[in-house]
Amino acid sequence: MSSTEDIVFLFDVDNTLLDNDAVQGDLRAHLAETYGAVARDRYWAILERLRNELGYVDYLGALKRYRMEAMHRPEILRMSNWLVDYPFAERLYPSALAAIGHVQQWGPAVILSDGDAVFQPRKVERAGLWQAVGGRVLIYIHKERELGDVERLYPAKHYVLIDDKLRILTAVKQIWRGRVTTVFAKQGHYALDPDTLAHYPAADIELAAIGELLNCDRSTLAQTD
Repeated sequence: MSSTEDIVFLFDVDNTLLDNDAVQGDLRAHLAETYGAVARDRYWAILERLRNELGYVDYLGALKRYRMEAMHRPEILRMSNWLVDYPFAERLYPSALAAIGHVQQWGPAVILSDGDAVFQPRKVERAGLWQAVGGRVLIYIHKERELGDVERLYPAKHYVLIDDKLRILTAVKQIWRGRVTTVFAKQGHYALDPDTLAHYPAADIELAAIGELLNCDRSTLAQTD
């Protein structure tokens, strides 16, 4: 994108457009049913440890580490197939695609997500989100630290950031200030955590569900300080 847009909409993925808590629930159930509760719990412990190391959830990276411990269980090799073939489109929140279409009457929508370089793009693709935003997909490790790159690739006079994490919304607001409208999609376990809600300031706009974005007009979303 070479020209500067009046407004660009930045959408998070997990628990903003897609019910990632439900995906994780399905994964837990699949692991327990197929490989046993012990394998499920061990994989999940590795997953959490790796998340703390990397700053994002790396499902396939955790699987690689788990495989080193379970080298003599060849059935584990099929775990990756379940992950990459998961029907993510079925886990989109109601009206998620409609919400993207709604705001694109005023400016381009961009996926702005954290994640690994293999599984997260696959998730975005299979959920139908890549096509919904016309291929405008950005995936970082710590997206709140990459705002300069966002501005370089998608320059705009004003940004609207839709995310389920108040921590991210607060960090971006501190940097872009009046150039961004922060929209808190109050969905998923991060968004509903009482300690988080008490720790961070409120976003500019709060939505109980992503579908409520359909009720917002341009003047509301393009508000400035």
